[in-house]
Amino acid sequence: MKFVDEATIEVAAGDGGNGCASFRHEKYKEFGGPDGGDGGRGGHVYAVADASLNTLVDFRFTRRFEAHRGEHGKGSDMFGVKGDDVVLKMPVGTIIADAETGEVLFELLQPGEQVTIAKGGDGGFGNMHYKSSTNRAPRQKTPGWAGEKRTLKLELKVLADVGLLGMPNAGKSTLISAISNARPKIADYPFTTLHPNLGVVRVAPEKSFVVADVPGLIEGASEGAGLGHQFLRHLQRTRLLLHMVDVAPFDEGVDPVAQAKAIVAELKKFDQKLYEKPRWLVLNKLDMVPTEEREARVKDIVKRLKYKGPVFEISALTREGCELLVQKVYQHIAQVHQSQQAPVDVDPRFVNGPDTP
Repeated sequence: MKFVDEATIEVAAGDGGNGCASFRHEKYKEFGGPDGGDGGRGGHVYAVADASLNTLVDFRFTRRFEAHRGEHGKGSDMFGVKGDDVVLKMPVGTIIADAETGEVLFELLQPGEQVTIAKGGDGGFGNMHYKSSTNRAPRQKTPGWAGEKRTLKLELKVLADVGLLGMPNAGKSTLISAISNARPKIADYPFTTLHPNLGVVRVAPEKSFVVADVPGLIEGASEGAGLGHQFLRHLQRTRLLLHMVDVAPFDEGVDPVAQAKAIVAELKKFDQKLYEKPRWLVLNKLDMVPTEEREARVKDIVKRLKYKGPVFEISALTREGCELLVQKVYQHIAQVHQSQQAPVDVDPRFVNGPDTP
């Protein structure tokens, strides 16, 4: 399936039905009075977050969605039937914005969350609505109100706890396949990953976190080099970034420290908040370095990067060091999650149970 993370759609809610002007005509009821019903409401257009979706490809070719209008009111006190609603299923993490102003209208962050993106028009009033003690035979009626029409821009930012960052062929796809249930394409050439991949890492039966692998960056990505930095938006909602560095590049002329600095620079150009997120250094492909040279190479890379945070030495291929990395990541995610939970105000009278008379 083709990965699509942006789309522009048009939505039109249904118009309300017109009200009816009618009078009761029944035998033996000479002054039956007004009996024209109101028109039905037009259908709404809803957006609902569906956890089974991970792309906006459904909106790539079908771009206009219209709800049905409400039926007109009728005589004999009959109100019009409301128009059928339209429900659009979107991936969790979708941002819905006004295409003209750029204003963000909604964000679908929870599975099953539902929002109204276009409201149907109310039905018009029939003449029975205007009946009063001084107006016994009203002939007024009103047309239905028009439904909302909008042009919306959809943008998907995947929801993940951890994001993998690094140059092409740094081993991000190998790592996510080693620690999670994701099975991305893996090959020995650059830009194997062409779209974000999500994987669930199981630490224990009821302990897990979600990791995201995005296409690799190269220097100049902010100017469009390589795949550009269009996929970095998928890291903006993460709580932790793992910066993967290839300590044994295939090309001997490549300096992993220079590559790592270039990645950090591109990150800062894209988004200052993303640049300031917690970022751990993960030195990968240690299995390609002779055992007696590993310690010296790791110290050299850390010293030249002037890096002061946590450093992890792993081999995603052999899974050496991966278990320790997973455990430390989960501990960090759990601490962040716990700190972000707002305290609940409790009435002190109910700490030990409600007062009894």
